[in-house]
Amino acid sequence: MSPRPALEIAVTSPAGARAARENGADRVELCTALELGGLTPSAALVEAVAAEGLPVQVLVRCRPGDFVHDTEEVALMAAEVRSVVASGASGVVIGALTADGALDTEAVARLADAARASGRPVEVTLHRAVDQSADPVATAALLPSLGLTRVLTSGGAPAAAEGLAAIAAMVAAAPGVEVMAGGGVRLADIPALAAAGVASVHLSAKARAPRRPGGTWVPMGAGGTSAAQDTHFVTDPEVVAGARRALDAAV
Repeated sequence: MSPRPALEIAVTSPAGARAARENGADRVELCTALELGGLTPSAALVEAVAAEGLPVQVLVRCRPGDFVHDTEEVALMAAEVRSVVASGASGVVIGALTADGALDTEAVARLADAARASGRPVEVTLHRAVDQSADPVATAALLPSLGLTRVLTSGGAPAAAEGLAAIAAMVAAAPGVEVMAGGGVRLADIPALAAAGVASVHLSAKARAPRRPGGTWVPMGAGGTSAAQDTHFVTDPEVVAGARRALDAAV
């Protein structure tokens, strides 16, 4: 019997990590600004989430937008990698592309080296930059030589359920690298994702937090066009529990 796929939940707070732990997640990915696709969290936030007990994979991404990073940004992210590892991260989630859509192997190697500089085992995941690469399967095939632990992917599709063939091809192309399906995952998608041979499934399991009234609302930046939309995401414990049940049933 194949081992059951692990369940990873994207969280932005200690409360989210508790909801994940209490409802069957195996690990969490920590970031801030989930509504922007995720950005690097602070050292204090990493420490607080690590204290909740689950292994914490920390997203290191210095800005929103594309994944083509200049030398200054790569240097900043290398420093962020060292910071979050020192703060208790079990792993880091990194990535970079070249202008022609290839994996930026030099930048990825530098970030992976920064993760391992602590001298303790640290997992390294390639994030969904792989899905914006020119050839996601070929990109995944490079990862064993770089010593990466896993890759988070939707198979290059808008949602993982639409990228099943590519995800299965990535499993075959990257021996020794854990392929984790993520991106628009719904509970109903989990059996098919497990059948594709992935080692784990990643969900944000997010819900909009109710807005706490604090006076007159005015727009600030791109957060929303109304008070109802100008909020943040929190982890929905019922979605986490449902994902755990779906994965267990799929084994």
